[in-house]
Amino acid sequence: MKLTDQKRRQILDAAEELFHSMGVEHTSMDQLALQAKVSKRTVYNHFATKDQLFQAILQRMFDKLSQASEIRFDASLPIDQQLYKIAEDEVAMLSSDAFLRVAKIAIMQVMQRPELAQLMNDSALGCKRYMESFLQDACTAGALQIADIPFASKQFVYQLKSFVFYPTLFGLEKQTAATQRHIINEAVAMFLARYRPAK
Repeated sequence: MKLTDQKRRQILDAAEELFHSMGVEHTSMDQLALQAKVSKRTVYNHFATKDQLFQAILQRMFDKLSQASEIRFDASLPIDQQLYKIAEDEVAMLSSDAFLRVAKIAIMQVMQRPELAQLMNDSALGCKRYMESFLQDACTAGALQIADIPFASKQFVYQLKSFVFYPTLFGLEKQTAATQRHIINEAVAMFLARYRPAK
């Protein structure tokens, strides 16, 4: 890794840590330089403003999550098994320390800058990247029967967010692996009760 890339990563790591613990507004460039073990000039050479740093942190998370594997519909496998795997991957992402850390930073910023909400909402993370095409293929194969695929895709994801992401993010409850398995089972069961074709 080039020295300049290494310093950029040090700055991003430091910013993520400080933004998470103190908030973007209460973090100074001097603190960032100290935490990153670089000069203040180096920080400014890479990022002219804290807003650029914040955007870079979000982009780094988006890039990392976009590299995760996508699940394609397989007509040879039971639909419930495939939906369970999708939900399992989504829950793992939503409850990961790295995702929660950046989400907390983003939510604090959204409260101060509402225009960022649209950026966050438009970002295709986790199964949102492929869920609609998965459901379309499942419908074509007759495994599911869905009239409004974009809506059904949101239904599936938002169930998991409601029961896993938000309670964890706001410290409302500490979930166990057993709790998360129960949430996944119930989310898949409810989805199939609504969208599996009647025999």
